[in-house]
Amino acid sequence: MTKDKKKKIRKIVLLTILFGALVGGAIVFYLWNMPHIDVQAQKADFSVSSTSIVNEYLKDEKAANAKYLGDEGDSKIFVIKGTVKSKDTDMNNQVTILLQEANDKAGVKCVFMAETNNNANTLQIGQQTKIKGIIRSGAKYDEDLELYEDVLLEKCDVVTE
Repeated sequence: MTKDKKKKIRKIVLLTILFGALVGGAIVFYLWNMPHIDVQAQKADFSVSSTSIVNEYLKDEKAANAKYLGDEGDSKIFVIKGTVKSKDTDMNNQVTILLQEANDKAGVKCVFMAETNNNANTLQIGQQTKIKGIIRSGAKYDEDLELYEDVLLEKCDVVTE
């Protein structure tokens, strides 16, 4: 191969890599800056009790996911009704509220956002409430630990009527 031909191939390879890097960077930039769903501004798709959603997931997780998740795996928006069993703050200083009735095997753990923590702090243990959010994971039984896992609801806020 001649020296000019090697130079030309090297130039084509470098331009291809540069073009690929620019396209990849543009895609990452677009995805990074995509608007996130404003859960609290949207209308709820479902309004259910904590007991019913937990039982649906424990009975048939696949059917519950098919019902409650969109085509791309994203959650529908929920208003969950239930009794506050516990209140805590996680490592990110987000308030977490557990909605669970006395005879339920598992509950709905609601993780609030920094801007809605104050609303969660108004809730008292034993109080009936409605909380709006999206599902991150459903309830299930962990055979290794012999424990029930709660439904996890994120981007939560207290619903006031």
